[in-house]
Amino acid sequence: MQAAPDCTVSVREQFGIDTDLLVPAFSERDEHVPDIDAAYRFNAEVTLAILAGFTRNRRVMVQGLHGTGKSTHIEQVAARLRWPCVRVNLDGHISRLDLVGKDAIVVRDERQVTEFQEGIVPWALQRPVALIFDEYDAGRPDVMFVIQRVLERDGSFVLLDQNRVIRPHPYFRLFATTNTVGLGNLNGLYHGTQMLNHAQMDRWNVVATLNYLDPLEEAGIVLARVPDMADDAGRALVEAMIGMAALTRKGFATGDLSTLMSPRTVIDWAENSLIFRDPMLAFRLTFLNKCDESERPIVAELYQRCFGAELQPDAVQRESDGRAPSPRV
Repeated sequence: MQAAPDCTVSVREQFGIDTDLLVPAFSERDEHVPDIDAAYRFNAEVTLAILAGFTRNRRVMVQGLHGTGKSTHIEQVAARLRWPCVRVNLDGHISRLDLVGKDAIVVRDERQVTEFQEGIVPWALQRPVALIFDEYDAGRPDVMFVIQRVLERDGSFVLLDQNRVIRPHPYFRLFATTNTVGLGNLNGLYHGTQMLNHAQMDRWNVVATLNYLDPLEEAGIVLARVPDMADDAGRALVEAMIGMAALTRKGFATGDLSTLMSPRTVIDWAENSLIFRDPMLAFRLTFLNKCDESERPIVAELYQRCFGAELQPDAVQRESDGRAPSPRV
């Protein structure tokens, strides 16, 4: 792992953003650098916020609804800077010991001895690594207070078990993604999220919001993921799928639906359409069956509006009977 960035990257050339900014980067990749996804589309505002984190050591939080690509956005910026990156999902099983470290029994010179093994936080602090806390608002309170120690830009980290003070590496960077900005499960969509301490939220220097993409950009991503649909008929089908997804998002915003279609769901629908050779059947298996039964008539009405066809309840039965599937629109 290189000790420090040794080159720069043009934001205009690498990310397509109209600015003359140059960002520090590494000339060599190591095993912790994410792979580049050539099909990824960058949001200009969020990208600049993340680049501020890498360039100026700002603590950056990216918030937004599920499926918008928050974690991937940070990883793809790191990939193009060749910046080592480690992603930690703060689920309910992540404990303080996982982050800080713990004593473990190891074999040294054919003898069992107790040795302290560092957790991910002290390990990353001492290296030029971008540490991403994914699902930040799902972390347990005792875990969150461990993280609070390193949120200060030049804050040191004390390992009480070893009476050792760790000062952060000059090129250590810290990011987080969240669905609720620390406000908890207000709309019932994100069970398991916690309300975060306001003093901790105040330590995040930059909070960027990543919304769903423009329909044309979203279509470009879907077609890049499912290249078999890159003909005229496939593009028309993808446009109708994205139109359907947009209606579910509006329905969710107005309270008519409790489930919405993320870009990830649209990609799954497109892939399943090729597998089952029937967009209607693929829609049922990809999204409709996830919806509450009382809301399915609303979803069927939205489907009819986008595709000009009734969402038949026996679509699965027609397929199993061996009848010819609906042609791809």
